[in-house]
Amino acid sequence: MNENTAKRRAAFWVAAVFVLGVALGGLFGYFYGHRGTVAAAPPPLSDAQRHAKRLDELTRELGLNDSQRQQMDSLLTQVHVDFQSVRSKNAQQLETELDRERQKSRDQIRALLTPEQKPKFEELVKRVDEERKRNAPPPPR
Repeated sequence: MNENTAKRRAAFWVAAVFVLGVALGGLFGYFYGHRGTVAAAPPPLSDAQRHAKRLDELTRELGLNDSQRQQMDSLLTQVHVDFQSVRSKNAQQLETELDRERQKSRDQIRALLTPEQKPKFEELVKRVDEERKRNAPPPPR
């Protein structure tokens, strides 16, 4: 084996090891980076945890004393209850309006149908209503 062939082989192996190192480094870096990002996402807080966190933030930022902290705690609890009530009312009002519009459109469709088509339409309405009930979101807390 002559000297040029040995140099070429050595250069080939150096280049191969370099390319392999870059590829594996990029691959491991990619997976390590993604693992860290996904693992860093905190789980959602419960209502009680969110309330306590908010109360702690307000206490720290505003410098509340113990008496003020207790009053703020009750106030935040009452505000939460009030907002839940408003959200519930709005959801109920929305559902009532949707039911009214749904009934209006169904009455208009019934007016277009022949007596033979109406029973089929009523079956369709029944299936659609059952499907909506099955897929409805849970009621607000």
